[in-house]
Amino acid sequence: MSELPIVGAALSLDQFVEMRDVMFDKDRDLELQDFHNPQTLDSDYSGLVDRAKAALEGYQGRHGIHGPFWDLPLATWDPKIREVIHDRMFKALGICEALGSTHMVVHSPYLEWDHRNIMHYPNAKEGIFERFQATMAPVVKRAEEVGTTLVLENIADIDPHFRVELAASLASDALQISVDTGHAHYAHGVCGAPPVDYFVKAAGGRLQHVHLQDADGYADRHWALGEGTIRWDAVFRAIGQLSSKPRLIIEVYGDQSVERSITYLQKAGLAQ
Repeated sequence: MSELPIVGAALSLDQFVEMRDVMFDKDRDLELQDFHNPQTLDSDYSGLVDRAKAALEGYQGRHGIHGPFWDLPLATWDPKIREVIHDRMFKALGICEALGSTHMVVHSPYLEWDHRNIMHYPNAKEGIFERFQATMAPVVKRAEEVGTTLVLENIADIDPHFRVELAASLASDALQISVDTGHAHYAHGVCGAPPVDYFVKAAGGRLQHVHLQDADGYADRHWALGEGTIRWDAVFRAIGQLSSKPRLIIEVYGDQSVERSITYLQKAGLAQ
């Protein structure tokens, strides 16, 4: 990239309002975190949507939401569970449509157990693909209609290529790839996965979204950038070599952690 990339943030609506000046400056990419909770999706959330619309007025940055993920295995065997997944996903995509949101994060179904056993059981890989396609084909179709890109985030993925193949199997521009740096670092430190920058490289031009969080390679820390052991120079070098322009979303916990992360990246000469 000729210019340093501009990072955005994953925030609750209340945090977005509090950080209005930071987010509107440079129109940083936004991911609202208020709509993945099953209790929210089973309530009358119209007032929350109206508040979000008002807060987004005048905002020119790309914005999306974190989609539902609690207890929603996207390669489920169970048709009843698939019905629940569709209910949750369709409601969330309706919120995207109402807000004009253009991305929604969903979680990879590929577990460490799958990775360790995929060569042991006959047709295990094919089975994961078939179940994922059966679950997600209607969701992807709805995302196409809404104009929202679903981004498939690594969770317990060890093989950084498997998720990319899984998304590509539905042959839709509405299903692309997300990399969560902390999840990748956990998989690297605990499970023997490649380092974080390899996850970026494996996604290639399909990478449309990155959750930036620091960690120690032991747990899902969501520390401010610079507080853990991720090699950010390598990560941003890999991002800079992409043909795509992924949303770079700081997803961290703690007061002023977003601001501290931005400052860290600025001082390191990696991003704005």
